[in-house]
Amino acid sequence: GARDALQNISVTLRQGEKIALLGNNGAGKSTLFLCCNGVLTPRAGRIVLDGTVVGSGKKERTRLRRSVGIVFQDPDNQIIAATVESEVSFGPMNLRQKAHEVAAATDRALAAMNLEAFRTRPPHYLSGGEKKRVSIADILAMEPRLILLDEPTAGLDNAHTERLEQTLEQLHGQGMTLVVSTHDTDLAWRFANRVIVMSGGAIIADGDAQAVFADADMLKRAGLKPPQLFDVAQALRLSRIPKTMEEFKCMTKQF
Repeated sequence: GARDALQNISVTLRQGEKIALLGNNGAGKSTLFLCCNGVLTPRAGRIVLDGTVVGSGKKERTRLRRSVGIVFQDPDNQIIAATVESEVSFGPMNLRQKAHEVAAATDRALAAMNLEAFRTRPPHYLSGGEKKRVSIADILAMEPRLILLDEPTAGLDNAHTERLEQTLEQLHGQGMTLVVSTHDTDLAWRFANRVIVMSGGAIIADGDAQAVFADADMLKRAGLKPPQLFDVAQALRLSRIPKTMEEFKCMTKQF
């Protein structure tokens, strides 16, 4: 018979956190995101926003979608408009904002994603990395407090991945709460303070990134490898585990 995509999930996302949601394909990451944002309604259980249970009414769903933005893995599934500007303004217009509010929110989102020069360009002709920035600007324009990014580096080359990570750091620095779903443990280690691991629709680990990645048996159960820097730091018996290659190079200069 059919089995539930999510099994007994209980998770709290706090303001200002930077979380990696880890798991292989089919672990339930995307389903969890779609429930958090109100696209899917769970058959059982409840979603609580700011201490209030979110009901099934249209008004409550809108409140949830306004607070929780989701950036899909493939920008082409998200982008619908003929120009970058009209694409980014679509969200706030949909939220029935006044024209001057829509314009201001669009300008802020384009500036945040460094897309001002692309205003009149058709988004479908942009590169993969540029489309990804447009799809994030789409969500920023609705001014959510929490952004869920589904496999944000999928299909991006190293340069665009690095640029995207810098953008996420900037957004987090401005107070945005971010959750990134990925099966890339290296990205999760660089990016997140807290790591949640899913397997078979259940959460099998949730905690401080270092503690989660130190549990080799659990990672194996989830079909994940430890981050490379974790392995290297342990092999070299470094005093702490570097977050980035740059940090690693600085630490190993004395060798």
